[in-house]
Amino acid sequence: MTETSVSTHILDTSIGRPAEGVPVELSVRNGIDDLWAPHGESKTDADGRCKDLPALPEGTTHVRLDFAVEQYFTTQKISAEAQQDAPRVRDSGAFFPEVAITFAVKPGEHYHVPLLLNPFGYSVYRGS
Repeated sequence: MTETSVSTHILDTSIGRPAEGVPVELSVRNGIDDLWAPHGESKTDADGRCKDLPALPEGTTHVRLDFAVEQYFTTQKISAEAQQDAPRVRDSGAFFPEVAITFAVKPGEHYHVPLLLNPFGYSVYRGS
């Protein structure tokens, strides 16, 4: 049987570029009633990707990716004028200081979960 694996990337849609340097934590559990167990961590590269997350342990049924995005937004030197439809002033750096995405997995599949991010919202989907 092939390994069950997870990868992700972040696109900052406010500027149309990858979000570099965002810490990402991977947690797993073996059933909806189990507790979350930390399983790996990474940081997005210059392309906004985490390619080095570990394969999932056998029996994993659910995965959680925690993206610590607040630091990314507070360190960006991007003017509001450079962002489409952004407020004139970024008051707190990010409305969502962290994003947690939880999803179900099946053995032997690969799950790519892109995060489309801006200071005031986000969306995710199962990519390929």
